[in-house]
Order: sequence, then structure tokens, then C-alpha cells
Amino acid sequence: MKSPTELASRLALQWHNPALREQRLLDEYEWPIRLSIGRPPAEVVAKGWTGLTEHIRKWRAVCNGVVRYEQAVYRATEAPIEIPVTWELTCAEEWIKAADDDVIAAEYTALSQILRACHPIFYSFFTRNRSLWRNKPIGEIVKAAKLAETLGPGSAKGKPLRSFSIEGIDTKFFERHNSLISRLLDVRFDGEVGKQGLEAFLDAWQESDHWMLVADLDGTILPFDQQRVRSKDLTNATITPQRVLVVENEKCLHLLPKKLPGVIVVLGCGNSLGWLAAPWVQASKVAYWGDIDTWGLTLLASARAFAPHLFPILMTREVFGHHLAKTVPEPVPARSSPPQLLMTQERDLYFHLLTCERGRLEQEFLADVWIANAIEEWIQSGKFVEPKTGNALGLQAQELSARENGFQNQPSS
Repeated sequence: MKSPTELASRLALQWHNPALREQRLLDEYEWPIRLSIGRPPAEVVAKGWTGLTEHIRKWRAVCNGVVRYEQAVYRATEAPIEIPVTWELTCAEEWIKAADDDVIAAEYTALSQILRACHPIFYSFFTRNRSLWRNKPIGEIVKAAKLAETLGPGSAKGKPLRSFSIEGIDTKFFERHNSLISRLLDVRFDGEVGKQGLEAFLDAWQESDHWMLVADLDGTILPFDQQRVRSKDLTNATITPQRVLVVENEKCLHLLPKKLPGVIVVLGCGNSLGWLAAPWVQASKVAYWGDIDTWGLTLLASARAFAPHLFPILMTREVFGHHLAKTVPEPVPARSSPPQLLMTQERDLYFHLLTCERGRLEQEFLADVWIANAIEEWIQSGKFVEPKTGNALGLQAQELSARENGFQNQPSS
């Protein structure tokens, strides 16, 4: 048999379980919960009434939730006695009160204030991640949540984050809460902020600059095989490659050919694409390869704004269809309609992805032969030939030639 104190300790431990905490606070169907008190064993009753009487007295004193009693018959008693067998709690407030822990009660109060003030999309995040708000000013946490509700891709429009004058924040608000704001935006935008970085995602002026991985696939263009380089250093570089391959995600270097004459590759760009306007890039032939999802196509459009002559590779509906077994859901699309700088087939692909239950194909999961053929065809002719069949994929070379100069002045499809 268990005392109120023993069950209170168990309830307190349950608060520290993130999954259980989320279930009980956010799912009304979790209630009521029933805890077994247990029946006194016959030997306890046989030893005398003192222990049993005290046990019953403690449970009679419990005024939180509902204590269920049953009649029990023992040889040592002359008549049936009523003993507590179950403690039933009907809501989160009763759970917290039953846990009888001041720290847990304070956390519950703080979390309740946050959840009342923020958008439901953040309920699970805050409920599971106590370390991000525990022992911190609740007003600051609520401001961060409100701010994350209003921000989106490109919101900064090139301005420093500290210059934001919304939601009553001060100039150092982003410095204090960079991690929290980033993770809240990741909830809204399916991890894109974590992939790109907060400044790049918001298109903010970056004091620290963005670092990318640059690899020399020729072996003679750069004084290194590969190295991390800041975007501003790429902008100011004086190198003369024949071709530049731009890759959205950094962890794709191993998928590329080891030797490509005249080619350097820049990986992990995310939304940091302004360096594409550098004179040495404009004088080179440029290919862009990103994920096939609405975010990848949005980044492709952003890259084209700086380098209208770029040639996209491996970002077609045919490639997507061939790799359907490797696709995954894209819970949060970049936007509800394609960006203007996508070409006709890219816009069609964008709309198609919006209708797919699994609308994301990440670069890392493409078949090696498709990657090799796409790059080879770019090197040879600018066209991509489908493996085994020889059918052209992607944009037609004629459409690229017609648009590669002054693309931004063309009417959108």
C-alpha cells in the first residue's frame, strides 16, 4: 500500500518526462489518470490497527482529486473495513497540486502564462523544452514567441537584426534570444532556420558573415583543395574558374566527381547568395543544385536574381519522380505560390510539390548516376541527359539562352 507522499513523489518525477508532460498538458483525452494505492496486506492488518488506521487517516485528509474506497474483509477484523484503493486526478492542475513540489508548481505557472500568450503552433515546443524558458523573464519569452509569429523568409530586407523595431524589442533582443527565436522559427518553417542560419533566413545584414565550403575540383585554380570561406571573401575574390557549381547543402561534396577541369564548387550557401553577383562569378558558367522542395526552388530563384545566367541541375519533376521512394514530407512549404524568378517548368514543379504528401527530395538521396550525368552534361553542353534513356531533362537550352541576359525584365509565367 502506498501513502500520499509516495505517490506525490512519483507524480513529481513524471513532470520531468517531456513526452508525458506534453501528453498531459496538451491532450485532454489523457484525463483522468488513476494511481493505484494498493490494498494493505493481511499481515499488516494482523499486526494491529495502528499502521492501518494511520494509512487510512492520511488518505482521508487528501482533498485533491478523488480517492476511491472499497470494502475489504480480513480475518483479523470483525467486520468489513473501507480502505483507499485508487487516487483519481482529473486535470493538470490536480496533477501539479498532488506532486506537492514548489519548483514544479512554479514551472507550471510560468508555462501556463507562456501558452496562454503564444500561438498554438508553439505549444508542444514550449511544453517539451523547459530549459529555454525556465528561470527566465516570462515577458521576454512571450515577446520572442510573438516575434517568431511575425517573421518569415527575407523579413529583414538586408537590415541588421538589431535594427528591428517590432514587438517593442530593444536593439539587443536578438542577441539575447537568438537561439530561442531560431528554434521557434524552425517550428514554423520545418528546420530551415537551422539549416541556413537566422541572418541568412531573414536576409539580414550579417556582422559575422556566412561561411561556406569551397572546393577546387580542377586542382590548379585555388591554393587549396577545400577550405571554408566567408561570403564577403568570395565576393572580393580575384579567381578565374571556367565554371562554378553552387550546391545548397554542404554535405554533398562526396557525391561530386573528384576531378573536373576548370570547376570550383561552393557548398552550404543556403540563402547567402549575394556573392554570386561578383564579377568573377558573372564571367563564369554557373550551375545551381539544391533540394527538390519548395525551399530549394525558392533558393534557386534567389540565386537567379544575382546570376541570371545560371543553369539549374537535378531540380526537375523527372528527377523527383524517379526518386519517389526517397522522398519525405515537407510539413511547411516556403510559400503558397512560386517565386517570380522561376521558369515555367520550375513553377510547374513547385505547384506539384505543394500537392504531394511527400514533397521533399533532399540532395543527398539522389542516385550517383544521375548526379554524374547531370554534371557531365553541364560541362559538355549545358543539358542533362536522363540515364539509360537519353531523354533530355530540366529546362531546354533554348529557354535558358533566351533568358540568361536580363532575366529579371522578363514577364513572369
